[in-house]
Amino acid sequence: MNPLIVIPARLAATRLPDKPLADIHGAPMIVHVWRRAVEAGIGPVVVACGDAPILAAVEAAGGRGVLTDPNHPSGSDRVWEAVLTIDPDARHDVIVNLQGDVPTLEGRCIARTLEPLRRNASADIATLVCAIGDPAEQARTSVTKAVVAWEADGAIGTCLYFSRAVVPWGPGPILHHIGLYAYRRDALERFVALPPSPLEQRERLEQLRALEAGLRIDAALVDTIPLGVDTPDDLEQARRLLAPHSPIEPGPARP
Repeated sequence: MNPLIVIPARLAATRLPDKPLADIHGAPMIVHVWRRAVEAGIGPVVVACGDAPILAAVEAAGGRGVLTDPNHPSGSDRVWEAVLTIDPDARHDVIVNLQGDVPTLEGRCIARTLEPLRRNASADIATLVCAIGDPAEQARTSVTKAVVAWEADGAIGTCLYFSRAVVPWGPGPILHHIGLYAYRRDALERFVALPPSPLEQRERLEQLRALEAGLRIDAALVDTIPLGVDTPDDLEQARRLLAPHSPIEPGPARP
């Protein structure tokens, strides 16, 4: 595989305006995420920028960015525009869509996202899941759960469904879905051309559009849930976790 990591980012945010540029120990949050992607060591990294100030911040840090249409309906559409701009000759056959608000996500987890595609040629999309230990987190509708049919080793499996409800019923682990995706290039092209699906609209989960269209999503199991920065309190926690000499610890569950 020849992966390309694309980080979609835009300034518009209801709960934390201009959050890609939020300062974390002297660097914008988007720069921290870019650094994590570079640390993964799996391929080139580019930031798909919905706004010029984001591009300026990334380039000032030595990164590569590209301006995209600010009116895209989703991060996936922003990623695809960046891919077409940067790689029109389709040299990269796998596109990793990394959210721009996970500054504590470890590079090893980003690299882990490729494993399902490496193992199963029939998988179209790969993602990550982690067991939820806190019953209160399991009950929150802001936390997306994944139902996975595991292979024999319990490390890789096929995603059967995603929901904001606590699924599946019965004894056993409840899995938090981490919103990081590795697409085979043709799968991403197909996905962004699809209209929103009924289950996607009902659950407000974009990945259900892929399942309803027959795309196969496989998941790799990891042992940590990254902190997603959506509020001022999240930002303060990210600053604590990323303080010099402070080891990164698992963050709370996120949508």
